[in-house]
Amino acid sequence: MEPLNQKSLERAVSQKALQMGSSFPCQICVVGFLCGVCLTSLFLAALTSLGTFEYGGLSFSSISEGSSAGNSSSEFINVVTGTNCSSKRQIRTAKKVDSLRSEEMISDERVTLLYSAWSALLNESDSGERDLFQRLGVSRSSIPNAPHLENCKLKAQVNERLDKHAENEKYPPWTSWKGLLDRYPAAATNEQSRYFRHQDISEGAYAPWITGSDEENYPLTRKVQRDIWMHQHPLNCSDPSVKFLVADWERLPGFGIGAQIAGMCGLLAIAINENRVLVTNYYNRADHDGCKGSSRSSWSCYFFPETSIQCRNRAFELMGSEEAWKKGTITAKESYNSKQIWVGPTPKIWGDPWSHLQPTTEINGSLVAYHRKMDRRWWRAQAVRYLMRFQTEYTCGLLNVARHAAFGRESAHMVIRSFDGKWPKDVTIDPRSDIEEFVWSSHKPWMPQPLLSMHVRMGDKACEMKVVEFEEYMGLAGRIRKRFPQLKSVWLSTEMQEVIDKSKSYRHWDFYYTNVTRQVGNSTMAAYETSLGRETSTNYPIVNFLMASEADFFIGALGSTWCFLIDGMRNTGGKVMAGYLSVNKDRFW
Repeated sequence: MEPLNQKSLERAVSQKALQMGSSFPCQICVVGFLCGVCLTSLFLAALTSLGTFEYGGLSFSSISEGSSAGNSSSEFINVVTGTNCSSKRQIRTAKKVDSLRSEEMISDERVTLLYSAWSALLNESDSGERDLFQRLGVSRSSIPNAPHLENCKLKAQVNERLDKHAENEKYPPWTSWKGLLDRYPAAATNEQSRYFRHQDISEGAYAPWITGSDEENYPLTRKVQRDIWMHQHPLNCSDPSVKFLVADWERLPGFGIGAQIAGMCGLLAIAINENRVLVTNYYNRADHDGCKGSSRSSWSCYFFPETSIQCRNRAFELMGSEEAWKKGTITAKESYNSKQIWVGPTPKIWGDPWSHLQPTTEINGSLVAYHRKMDRRWWRAQAVRYLMRFQTEYTCGLLNVARHAAFGRESAHMVIRSFDGKWPKDVTIDPRSDIEEFVWSSHKPWMPQPLLSMHVRMGDKACEMKVVEFEEYMGLAGRIRKRFPQLKSVWLSTEMQEVIDKSKSYRHWDFYYTNVTRQVGNSTMAAYETSLGRETSTNYPIVNFLMASEADFFIGALGSTWCFLIDGMRNTGGKVMAGYLSVNKDRFW
């Protein structure tokens, strides 16, 4: 009975349902439901065809092709849920960006603080330095080492020791050791170390101001520099056989620093050919308040003197002796004509090493293998390297100021980033270790590398050579960059404001230059230098010259004597294989 009754009940329900389904209201509901399903399907299909769809800040990603209908609803839900997560991630990312910006602001504050602290160290006033440190809230002992600055006082002391004969020795204490290693306490007590040091000195090690081998410099550079030093520093200056040539630097208004140096190179050649010790006297460009005491009006304000103080005193003593002049024991610049000074014979006691010069200078896309004055190019390079062999404390200080103004903030940023903690609060500056004191002491100050130096000479130089626009210099810079794509830093030296203005349009290069008033228009160089004053018009060219000699690459104009001398300084400073790109030909080519 129970199954029968159940079937009867199901039949009754089915009939009732059929009757309800056939009613008009129910049909409307069914149709509405089906329409809703169709519209939903069409909406999902539209999303699939359009890909990502954004609305009201929410991001919808497309549903993968090939998804089954049964998964469509599920995937759509995942999209919306994923969007909410993405929104949360965006909020977290925004907070992180804000945090990074805040940290960058704090870092920038520390960079500025460190830069200011280093600036105070460059200040010569101790009282002013203390006041500034107090205002900055730092102590001297908490200031980390500035990698772009040198200890000028220590450097001058070391160089002074290397520019004198060692006790009871023929040569100065030049050894194969670098830095201050020969002062390391263990070396002083080690018998074998003392033996090798004595052997180095007695046999005449090569001059310490030369970087690299002869393959990285002009031929015989190391030997020539040692021999010039020995010629200029006899053991006994009072020996009657020692003769002298005393010469003032050229001081005519039309003579620039380059011409003055070139003239002294000629006088040094005469002195060597006649077996005389060259003694330089009045140097008008050092006649200013920056050069103190006995260094005023002297080359020794900027670089170590060309001879010893004993020989200088002996030469000045002989100048008052009529007999010494008659015997020819002493001569002066006026004893020689201009041809002897400017185009006189190159010393040949070393043979003719200029005949072995390799072509590393390019003009108009071609290397220059030979030219008429190869001997003069080689000799001037040797002479200027000797005359500038050691910088004085004053010159070292000028370079420190220039590097700090140009690279100081970059250097401070690097140092701040290198600390684990937050300087000055969480960082302890350890005392200098032995390796810092004795081994790393010979490392050169930091500069952005690679660094291209560019000297753009324009203005009144047009009366002597073909003047080339700045765009052509930058064309050569672009060629270097194609070979060395990491190159982006340029040390720019020029007397023209127009060049500085044009450099700002080259946004993919970083230009550095001294902060000095530059020339507008075509006034003469003499008038321009007068407007700057003697001290500034001497200091900033010397800084630019030395920066160019240390740069990785150089672009200039061989028609300029200044560029000619920079090239020589680089070719006796381990830079021969860096090459030299010139925008024009020199008058000797």
